[in-house]
Amino acid sequence: MGFTMIDFASVQTLTLAGERFVVLPEAEFLRIAGEPPEPELPPLNERGNYPALESMRAIMGRDIIRSRRALGWSQVELARRAGIRAETLNRIEQAKRSPSLSTFDKVHRALQAGEAEAAKAKARGKSKTKKAT
Repeated sequence: MGFTMIDFASVQTLTLAGERFVVLPEAEFLRIAGEPPEPELPPLNERGNYPALESMRAIMGRDIIRSRRALGWSQVELARRAGIRAETLNRIEQAKRSPSLSTFDKVHRALQAGEAEAAKAKARGKSKTKKAT
């Protein structure tokens, strides 16, 4: 892992209520905060195609990350709801391992349940708003 030199003269700051904050790109914040970036597709092979297994892993990892983030869940939360280890989920999300069918099903069901919960909560919020007007 390499280190990046920071040009402190170009760092943007913001002062709110007398407290100074540093402004940084979201990707850098996520890196510092420990949220790994989405995996990149592998390089093209000699025929100009993406290797199937590695591409499938990256696409699956991206889909899981995006669904999890849309629900506002951490890796630990999704892993808990799916009944798997957080380390296992991290390896799947980072395209380092292919999940077994059983593990994939657990993650998929947890995300579906979370999306259903979110939809119900949103619907309840809308029905309360309609009654109030």
